[in-house]
Amino acid sequence: MENLSNLFGSYQQLLVICLVFILAGMVKGIVGLGLPTVAIGLLSLSMPTMEAAALLIMPSLLTNIWQLAAGPDLRQLLHRLRPMLLGICAGTLASALLLTRINPYWSGIGLGLALITYAGMGLASFHWNMPVRLETRMASVAGTLTGIVTATTGVFVMPSVPFLQTLNLEKDSLIQAMGLTFTVSTLALAANLAWAGQLHWNAAGNSLFALLPAVAGMQLGQVLRDKMQPVVFKRCFFAGLLLLGLHYLWGARG
Repeated sequence: MENLSNLFGSYQQLLVICLVFILAGMVKGIVGLGLPTVAIGLLSLSMPTMEAAALLIMPSLLTNIWQLAAGPDLRQLLHRLRPMLLGICAGTLASALLLTRINPYWSGIGLGLALITYAGMGLASFHWNMPVRLETRMASVAGTLTGIVTATTGVFVMPSVPFLQTLNLEKDSLIQAMGLTFTVSTLALAANLAWAGQLHWNAAGNSLFALLPAVAGMQLGQVLRDKMQPVVFKRCFFAGLLLLGLHYLWGARG
């Protein structure tokens, strides 16, 4: 593993990285998503984007595993969400060829607009309940589409998060369900990248170091989430999706 001083350049930059991952972990702890977006968005101001992405390998994967393990209904969610999880794997792996065919500009625009639209509907209290008779079929569709989006953009939230919202899960169960779907999406994407020869584990030790402040921030976020009223949590959740959508629109613009 590289010497930390060589990687980060100075103690000042090391402090910045720790603060960024604490903030990103806190956002994830509160609303269940957003760690990669916050971390890369801020780290890219002081280092190359690919270097920032390499630091995210372990924090992203392990905080998602933590998120799914910390909830109350893992066995029940595994059974209920199995069609979607299988769809995520199938859609991600089947979309490997699309990785070099999709224009990043248009995929970023489409994803940003979808997130903004969904967040706006949520903040306006528009909600659709999934009919029980359609849940299994729609879970497979949502999972497959999520896999395609994951393979082409590296983002796991669409349409998996809107689908999970239609299931009327309790706050903690929703957070756990997102952790479960994000973990499966991360592993499926990693398999795609490894198959394509684009996954390198040289930075794993440095990424493991970045996990420490990310976990600390996530713990703080979970404490804050536990103190929130459901209405406040809902507003924070959709506000997070709105900012995520704006981030991808801005990234596509650049």
